[in-house]
Amino acid sequence: MSILDIIGNTPLLDLTDLFPGMNGLIIQAKAEWRNPGGSLKDRPVKRMLIRAIESGQLTRDKIILDSSSGNAGIAYAMLGTTLGYRVHLVIPGNASNERKLRIRSHGAEIIETDPLEGYDEALRFVHQLYKDHPEKYFFCDQYSNNDNWLAHYETTAEEMIVQAAGEITHFVGSVGTGGSITGIGRKLKEKFPTIQIIGVRPEIWPGIEGLKPMGSPGDIIPKIFDESLIDHWVDVTADDAKEWCKRLAMRGLFVGQSSGAYLAGVSKLTENIRSGRIVTLLNDLGDRYFSTGLWKPNTVASINPLEDYFQPREIAARTGSVAMEVNS
Repeated sequence: MSILDIIGNTPLLDLTDLFPGMNGLIIQAKAEWRNPGGSLKDRPVKRMLIRAIESGQLTRDKIILDSSSGNAGIAYAMLGTTLGYRVHLVIPGNASNERKLRIRSHGAEIIETDPLEGYDEALRFVHQLYKDHPEKYFFCDQYSNNDNWLAHYETTAEEMIVQAAGEITHFVGSVGTGGSITGIGRKLKEKFPTIQIIGVRPEIWPGIEGLKPMGSPGDIIPKIFDESLIDHWVDVTADDAKEWCKRLAMRGLFVGQSSGAYLAGVSKLTENIRSGRIVTLLNDLGDRYFSTGLWKPNTVASINPLEDYFQPREIAARTGSVAMEVNS
């Protein structure tokens, strides 16, 4: 057995108890952090690389190249190195340090783009880099690679159908590359024609790492994303995502910002429905977001052990400090 063999077959968790009073609803989520790279992205990267090797597109003299906000980059670095290839990744400079460290630990090289220009700048840069050196690289191009969404169509969605053991009435997802919501959405609509596919739309600024803002004139729309599958969009803020990450952590589920965004989307959905089965994804591990501020306490006093005994003014007097709010 190799690392390729332990990708997928993640459990479907019951999260219904996070939504008290919803007696007619079942809410479940795929635990995608259980993949060896710690995220959902192991699935499409595995398929894209294997198919490229089988077709002869990826040869030993080529370097694997793509852009990533981090999780796909980890999967490329981990699996590309395992398969014996060099890997170069273009990543926005504001990707979490934990992700960058994990990528480099597998021996991949990182090219960072200006974080103020957003993730689309990384996309533009990687296309230009490949255009300038086509002989050097195998450009996997996860944004237009059909093996991306097919990985989810053939594995993630199939697993959901078997594990749910009943009709799925709603699926909540979002767009990074568009692969998961397109592949899962297509398969689930074939199996359950009346299912509603709910798209989580993140705010533009400060954004939600791993999810792509949609709707601005200059936004790059992934070629593999099939927007016709989306029945309804739900707008979610970074604060919404952070709040749900913390709620999940209090239940022992330590997951990242996009997972919090999905649960925020589920929460908004439950305001309008009273029965059915909602399925979503827990995309990645929460410990790759320590440096982003996701887990930063809201106030200094909230982490001060003297808080249990003294009021804030007394704490300041005893410690010689002033209690100040910290931006979260």
